[in-house]
Amino acid sequence: MAAGLQVFGQPASTDVARVLTCLFEKDLEFELVRIDTFKREHKLPEFIKLRDPNGQVTFKHGDKIIVDSRAICRYICTQFPEGNKTLYGTGSLERASIEQWLQAEAQNFSPPSSALVFHLAFAPHLNIPQDHAVIAENEKKLQQVLNVYDEILSKNEYLAGDEFTLADLSHLPNSHYIVSSERGRKLFTGRRNVARWYHDISSRETWKQVVKCIRVMA
Repeated sequence: MAAGLQVFGQPASTDVARVLTCLFEKDLEFELVRIDTFKREHKLPEFIKLRDPNGQVTFKHGDKIIVDSRAICRYICTQFPEGNKTLYGTGSLERASIEQWLQAEAQNFSPPSSALVFHLAFAPHLNIPQDHAVIAENEKKLQQVLNVYDEILSKNEYLAGDEFTLADLSHLPNSHYIVSSERGRKLFTGRRNVARWYHDISSRETWKQVVKCIRVMA
């Protein structure tokens, strides 16, 4: 059992959700400290302001502090090999493949999907007008990415092979918010292999736990 693990952030944040999923996959005990950066009167702890002024997600393990969600997931998998042992690969070749997909997610999938998350999922709740030109532009970009995914997933069960890994996990938060809208859902359901893959990864008990956190603490 790991001691002294703390996650600071808003559970509805995609970065926080990514870290929580990893922790649940590793079956680790941790403390979730809610930080609502949308409230101006909310004061961030000093150690967070020094490293991450936006306070989207901060992970603390003893004296170790990490602020990037993907770096946090890598750290968790490296430091705590128990739990889901295949999450970050069991060999150098597997890990290299996972790393390639983590880079692809961060550089190609995340930018357009993050824009769609904001305009399709968050803007309506924040009473912010949706920018339909931005939505259309990023839909096109994400369609191109998902077309490549669909081809890969026609050969593999998951992105990096036949095991669920960080490569798949890292896509869950943004995908969750996109499919929550009818317009966004079609991007996934319109591609057979992507639809099968998303249904599979979003049905994992660990992700269901994260969704509960989002709903309870939203």
